[in-house]
Amino acid sequence: MGATGSGKSSFINLVAGTNFAVGPGLKSCTKGIEVSPPFMLGGKRVTLIDTPGFDDTNLTDTEVLTMIALFLSQAYESGRLLNGVVFLHRISDFRVSGVTRRNFGLFRNLCGDENLKNVVIATNMWGQVDPEVGAARELELATEDMFFRPALAQGAQLVQHHHTLQSAHAILQSLIDNQPTTLQIQRELVVEGKDITETAAGQELGQELVEQAKKHRGQLTKIQQEMTAALMEKDMQSRQELEHVRNDLLKEMRKNEQERDNLSSQYARERQEMAAQLASLQRSLQAEAAARQRDQQTLTDARRSQQQQATEYAATRETLNRQIAQLQQQQQRRGGLGGLGGLMNFMIPAITALVMFL
Repeated sequence: MGATGSGKSSFINLVAGTNFAVGPGLKSCTKGIEVSPPFMLGGKRVTLIDTPGFDDTNLTDTEVLTMIALFLSQAYESGRLLNGVVFLHRISDFRVSGVTRRNFGLFRNLCGDENLKNVVIATNMWGQVDPEVGAARELELATEDMFFRPALAQGAQLVQHHHTLQSAHAILQSLIDNQPTTLQIQRELVVEGKDITETAAGQELGQELVEQAKKHRGQLTKIQQEMTAALMEKDMQSRQELEHVRNDLLKEMRKNEQERDNLSSQYARERQEMAAQLASLQRSLQAEAAARQRDQQTLTDARRSQQQQATEYAATRETLNRQIAQLQQQQQRRGGLGGLGGLMNFMIPAITALVMFL
């Protein structure tokens, strides 16, 4: 997990040999959750999961939370738990923005403080900063309450990732022997049966949307006052510019309101769709199993019939062999009598050929 552009896909590509899309710019390439094929590390079979950040450029925060929550709840219900979580952070950032702090806050609410001992906060992109500057930023991250200090106090680790296979392996090695854990959002959704809006992450996101809506209303009031003043001063150019700003703000407000309304309904709808897909898949698997069983039965019947025919052929051949032996003995006793001997000389090769054919 981590912010958009923090190097999540690059980390997985490096250690798992995958080819997840990596964007050179600010636009996110991770449109959904991606799972790496399993690989061996330290005698363990490891699978990595790549998730979009809450500041994704292609998805709303509601869509990201819904996607992650749905994936984690389904994983829990199928008995697959996580040994650990890697949160990636760019040490190259000049400062920890409000978006990053918010992203990490939602991350903590997904995990739960009791599971932070299974979390590694990995700083990367060290090659883009002077070592002394990077070290100063790392110290600030570790000691400031507004950054990672509270999580570290709960057992999370702060490590450096230098985009080498060795450092990536070291990060994973620190997690793969952990006792698998149930994340907070998995417990809330599956064990406690909460609606997604009632989870800690859902409540935090909902509160942020409420605060954002309040901020938008204040901005709208101010813009309308400025538009009124521009109209009184007959400053049409300023009024038109303010109108464009107001329209953009109204569009953002509608989007915000829709996100708040969609958080619960979208999760329920997508969960229902996934359940239907799983049921359809289960029916397909059952149909395939039934078809394989029928094919196996047909093959078994064909082999049984072939064995029965082979037994009958063997019995017929044995009978003909006895008859040939008897005829040969009779011929020897009679010493090749006239026409009968000639007839026997004709019949024995013919019977012998028949036995060979069978």
